[in-house]
Amino acid sequence: MLGFCPLGSGSKGNCIYIGSSATKILIDVGLSCKAIVERLQVIGVDATEIAAIMITHEHIDHIRGLATFSKKYGVPICANSDTAAAIESYFGVSFKFKIFTTGERFSFGDIDFLPFSVQHDAVDPVAFVIWVEGLKLGICADLGFVTPSVKKHLAYCDYLYIEANHEPSMVHASARPLVYKQRVLGRLGHLSNEQCAELVRDIYHPQLRHIHLAHLSSECNAPLRALERVQSMCIAPVAIAKQDEISHPIVFPVIGV
Repeated sequence: MLGFCPLGSGSKGNCIYIGSSATKILIDVGLSCKAIVERLQVIGVDATEIAAIMITHEHIDHIRGLATFSKKYGVPICANSDTAAAIESYFGVSFKFKIFTTGERFSFGDIDFLPFSVQHDAVDPVAFVIWVEGLKLGICADLGFVTPSVKKHLAYCDYLYIEANHEPSMVHASARPLVYKQRVLGRLGHLSNEQCAELVRDIYHPQLRHIHLAHLSSECNAPLRALERVQSMCIAPVAIAKQDEISHPIVFPVIGV
């Protein structure tokens, strides 16, 4: 598939597929290996075609399938050094990492990546700006606060995958422990619908083609509310990135056609 598709998004596991004309990669592998393989098949991609895995941070909902998938398919893992060390500590085994430096652009195949820092309770969490097939993608979830750097990096993207995790009133009203509420609502937690909408308002431009809303809480959010808040800030199509199935696939336009 020449395009982009969230394979799963949420606290139970996160995984995104991106494919160019020559290179197919995954961002995070927080689903089981079996689920990743099955969902890739839905979009016509065989797991053996995956050339690399890019890791945003070491939380389990982003690395759950890493050991099995990377071993079974021999896929290189790309992460920054602190995240790589945290992953090896978690699994208790060594991996063959390709280390990138946060803030420095690099290429894998014909896809370019720029990992940039975000505010989250992990050792060195990143989001990604990705250039593929002449398009700019912004992949930015698992952050508690929108910094000027986030806005700068996500400016003028053709496609956005951004977090709309919760509605604060629903977090406060939930039966979750206080420590959970403080974490989610804090500057190292997750973006609310309103914060996501404000981010979209600030970076929207007429050439933005599509937005996926990511990492929605199943208990502390309502998809319709998230959609309404963000859609009010732009005229680009907006869709929810789903947890238990693939989300709206984006097929890239063929250059020259």
